[in-house]
Amino acid sequence: MTATDRLERVMPIGALAERTGVKVETIRYYEQVGLLPPPERSEGNQRRYGRRHAERLAFIKHARDLGFAVENIRTLLRLSDTPGIACDEAHAISVAHLDEVRDKIARLRSLEKELERIATTCSGGVAACDCAIIEALADHGQCKHARH
Repeated sequence: MTATDRLERVMPIGALAERTGVKVETIRYYEQVGLLPPPERSEGNQRRYGRRHAERLAFIKHARDLGFAVENIRTLLRLSDTPGIACDEAHAISVAHLDEVRDKIARLRSLEKELERIATTCSGGVAACDCAIIEALADHGQCKHARH
């Protein structure tokens, strides 16, 4: 076995973190919550990860980057680990997440409009006395957009 083969099969947590771009603490968390299977341990009790850990961690990282919740990722991993299973559940998870993202975008657009409206009311007065921005923030009743 060459050194490259050994690295592909066994690496410490720091190397896995560097290879995947996931922080060491996050890797430990994913193990703790059961997304990442526990690795083998060395004689010195150090974690030793393999290629499959790196692949699974890349899947988790990509799903998190897309905003999927941990529980949804758990389900997607279970589906991924079950050959021949229909992907209906994965589809339902992705559609529900897409709806959440669209709703969040709508709320952010409403927030943007309200902040833009508030910002344009500033006439450069004195903050403690006559600042329209401070007044608007102090009184939610002045907001024109209820969805934020």
